[in-house]
Amino acid sequence: MTTVTVYDPPMCCSTGVCGPEVDPKLAQFAGDLDWLKSQGVEVRRFNLAQEPARFIENAAVKALMERSEGDELPAIVVGDTLVASGRYPARDELAEMAGVESRDAPGAISGQVRELIAIGAAIGANCEPCFKFHYDKARKLGVPSWAMREAVRIGEAVKQASASNMLGLADRILGAEAPKTSSCCGGGSAPQGKGCC
Repeated sequence: MTTVTVYDPPMCCSTGVCGPEVDPKLAQFAGDLDWLKSQGVEVRRFNLAQEPARFIENAAVKALMERSEGDELPAIVVGDTLVASGRYPARDELAEMAGVESRDAPGAISGQVRELIAIGAAIGANCEPCFKFHYDKARKLGVPSWAMREAVRIGEAVKQASASNMLGLADRILGAEAPKTSSCCGGGSAPQGKGCC
């Protein structure tokens, strides 16, 4: 069985979902490692802040640490061979390193199409970090700007349709009367210096 070992820089957790802001790259990488496990690959992951002794057990990782003092982490080791450092590889590259097929089935969508879908979804969800992450990934995969703009247009159209449908539902349930002016927004009786709720 192939073993992939990830040597992470010091961090509070490897999933990317802890702390004040989610790191989408770490979250994506954690998902890709879970996918590798589902393909029969043994995956081990060590964090420098929690298991520093593990970083001297592999000769190549030990040499990397001595050379860079950890600046070249993360390090990816397959078997006993250091195959990548200084970055988190994408799923296709991880699959190639581990010697597994990266597509689940014939006819699966390409990485470019996957990123276009993610860009549209980021727009629909108003998720700025998601958009930046998937824009960068799409650019690296060679997705043209016009295609990304089209994904943004479609995501925006879906978001607008959803908002319009929600307002229509509210009108149907509550009646389509014009809202009464309140002291909250535009009623003129809000305390001075207070903004709209």
